[in-house]
Amino acid sequence: MKATIDVDVGGTFTDCFALFDGRVATGKAPTTRQQLGLGCIQAISVVADSLGLSMAELMKQTEVVRLSSTIATNALIQRTGPTLGLITTEGFEGTVEIGRGGRWIDGLSIREARDVARQSKPKPVIPLEMTVGIKERIDARGEIVRPLDEDDVREKVRHLLNKGARGFVVALLWSYLNPVHERRVKDIIEAEFLGSYLGSDMSVMLSSEVCPKRWEYTRTTTTMLNAYLHSFCQEGLANLVDELRGQGYEKVVMLVHNTGGMAEIFRSTAIQTCHAGPVAGLIGSAGMARTLGYDNVISTDMGGTSFDLGIIVGGSTRSYQWRPLLDRWQVDMVMLRVDTIGAGGGSIAWLNPALGNRLEVGPHSAGSEPGPACYGRGGTEPAVTDADVVLGYVNPDYFWGGRMKLNKEKAITAIRERIARPLGMDVEQAALLIKKVVDANMANVIYRETSLQGYDPGQFVLFAYGGAGAAHCCGYGFQAGVGKIISFPFSPVFSAYGSASMDVVHIYEQSRHVPLMAPGGKKYLTDYSEFNEVVQSLKQKALRDVQGEGFPAEDIVFSLELDLKYGGQIHTHRAAVSRLLLEKEEDAKAIYEQFEKEYEEIYSAFAVYPEGGVDIHGFVLRATVPQPRPELPTHAAKGEQPRRQALKGKRDTYWEEYQGFRQTPIYEQKLLECGNVIEGPAVIEAETTTTVLPPGVRLVVDKFLNLVMEKI
Repeated sequence: MKATIDVDVGGTFTDCFALFDGRVATGKAPTTRQQLGLGCIQAISVVADSLGLSMAELMKQTEVVRLSSTIATNALIQRTGPTLGLITTEGFEGTVEIGRGGRWIDGLSIREARDVARQSKPKPVIPLEMTVGIKERIDARGEIVRPLDEDDVREKVRHLLNKGARGFVVALLWSYLNPVHERRVKDIIEAEFLGSYLGSDMSVMLSSEVCPKRWEYTRTTTTMLNAYLHSFCQEGLANLVDELRGQGYEKVVMLVHNTGGMAEIFRSTAIQTCHAGPVAGLIGSAGMARTLGYDNVISTDMGGTSFDLGIIVGGSTRSYQWRPLLDRWQVDMVMLRVDTIGAGGGSIAWLNPALGNRLEVGPHSAGSEPGPACYGRGGTEPAVTDADVVLGYVNPDYFWGGRMKLNKEKAITAIRERIARPLGMDVEQAALLIKKVVDANMANVIYRETSLQGYDPGQFVLFAYGGAGAAHCCGYGFQAGVGKIISFPFSPVFSAYGSASMDVVHIYEQSRHVPLMAPGGKKYLTDYSEFNEVVQSLKQKALRDVQGEGFPAEDIVFSLELDLKYGGQIHTHRAAVSRLLLEKEEDAKAIYEQFEKEYEEIYSAFAVYPEGGVDIHGFVLRATVPQPRPELPTHAAKGEQPRRQALKGKRDTYWEEYQGFRQTPIYEQKLLECGNVIEGPAVIEAETTTTVLPPGVRLVVDKFLNLVMEKI
C-alpha cells in the first residue's frame, strides 16, 4: 500500500490531501508563517490520524510529497529579501528605475489607478544606489563591440560589497544572444569574492540563465525578483523539508509551478513558485471537469485571505499571462492565468470615510494571526467570518471540527462598534451587509473576467472550493449568472488535491529572431539550422533536468510553442505548433498554417497579412512527464431522503429572503449519501467548511459525494 501527500501552504491555513490504498484523507492546520514546516506537519498528522496510522507509518509508505506555497509571495509583499547588487551595462543603470511608461499603474486596482494624485512608481527591490554599470557591450547580433573590462568588474563588485550586497544580479544588454560577458562576470565574483571565505554565502544570478529573452527591462526585473526571493524560499523550504525528513520521509519532494506543472525542489526556481497554490486549484478543476463531463468551468477558491478565479474553456486551461505581474513588477515568464482579489474569510470590513462611510470589504485580511475577532486572539477588526458567525451560518462550537472554538460575542462586538453603530443599523443587518458586499465583489470579478474573454457566465458550471467557498458560493455564483454550482467533499483542501492532478512539467524559453516566411509571398525559409539549433539547445536542458529527476528520456513528451508576428507588426502571438524540428518546406508551411489559423480565430480573417512575411521571435519548449491521476471513489445511490442521522438539528439562521432569523435544518456533510436531495434553506456542516443553501436552491449529492446546487 502506497500513499501520496499533497500540501498547500496558504496565507491562513495549510491544507493536506492524501491518497492511501484507494482512500482519500484530508487535513488542515493554521499556517505557521515563522516556521512553515510546523503547520505542514500538523496538517499531515491530521491526515495520519484519520487514516488510523502513525506519522512514521504514513511517511514510510509515502511515495511522493508535492508542495505549493505562498513563501515567495509573502516575501515579496513583506520585502523581507536580502540586500542585492545589480550589475548592468555602463550607461543603462537606470533601466529598472525608468521602467515602462505604464509602470505607474502596474499592480494597482482600478480605484487606485484612477487616483492619479497618489500614484507612484514601485520601489525596486534593488535600488539605484545598489546598481552599477560595467564597461562592456554586445550588440543586437550577439557580437562583442566593447570587450569586458575585468578590472572594472572587480572594482564595481567590491563597491557593492562595501555597501552591503549579499548577492548579485547580472543583466547585460543582449546577453540572451551571447552570454559570454555575463558568465565571465560570474566567474570573477566566484573566484575572487566567494569560496571558503566568511560572508561568501551569496548567489550570483545571470539574466541569460534565468530569463534568456529580449526586452532588457522585463529580463532584468525577472532575474531581480528571482534573486530576491531565492534565499527566503530556500530557507523556508529547507525548514519544511527538514520537518518531513525528521518524520521519516526519505523520498522526493516536488514543488508546484505557476506554469501548471511541477518539478523536483532542486530543479525549481523561486519565481516559479509564486501563486502556485491558485494554479494547482485551476489544474485540479480541469481534472475534475473531465471526470464530471463538463467542458466550460469557472473555478473559484475563497480561502482565508483571497478569492482566486480561473476559467476553463473546452476542457483546456491554456489561458496564460504572457507578462504577468508579481506584486507591482512585470516579469517575462509564462504563468497560467488566475485572477485574485482580496476577498476571504479573514477579509476585514471597514468604512470608507472618503466615500461617505461606504462599507468596503478587503483587500486587507486578518490572516490567521490575530485572525477575525471571533478567533479570540486579539483581533478587533470585523471580518467576513465574524459576519458568518453572527448570521448563524458558521457554528462557533464546530469550527475546524470543534478543535477551535469561536467567540460569537467578540464577533458581535466588533461588528457593532466598527460597522453597525456608525451606520445606525442593527448588528445582524450590518453582518448581512458585509456578506452582500463581499459576495458582490466576487460576483463582479467573475462576470467581468468571463465577459472580457468573450464568454457568457451562464454557459459555465462553477466549482466552489476553499475554506469559505461553500458558505458564499450561492451568494456570488448565482449573482454572476451561473446556473449550476458544485462543491466537493474536500473543497477546503482542493488546491492540495490539484497538485495530485499535475504532470511533471519543465518550460524552457529562448528569444531568437528567425524569419519563417519572406515578405511578398509564401516563400518559406530554406536554412533550418538556426531554428533546429535553438530547439536542440532547449531540448538538451530539458533532458538534463528531467533525467536528473530520475525519469527516463523515453517518458518525456516534448511540445513547442513559438512567438510569431507578421512583418511590420510590433506584438507577437504565441502559437502551439506540431513540428518540433524543421526538415523540409512542408514543416515550415505547417507552422505558418497553424499560426494563421489561431491568428484568424482571434483577430478575424481580415487581419491575416502573409504579404508582410512572418518572423519567429521566441521559442518555448515544454517537457512533460505524464503522471497518474487520482481516482476518486464512487458511491451507489441511496435515495432522495437523507438518513435520519444526517440531520443534526436546527438553529436560528438569518435569511435575507425572510428578512430575519428562521429555524433552519443543519446537516452533517459526511453522513449525506449519493442521491440525497435537500432544498434550501439549509446549512450543511463539515469539519473544515460549511455549505450555506439559501431558499429557492436545491442541492443534490452525486456519486462522488459532490454537492450540486441549482436554483429551483
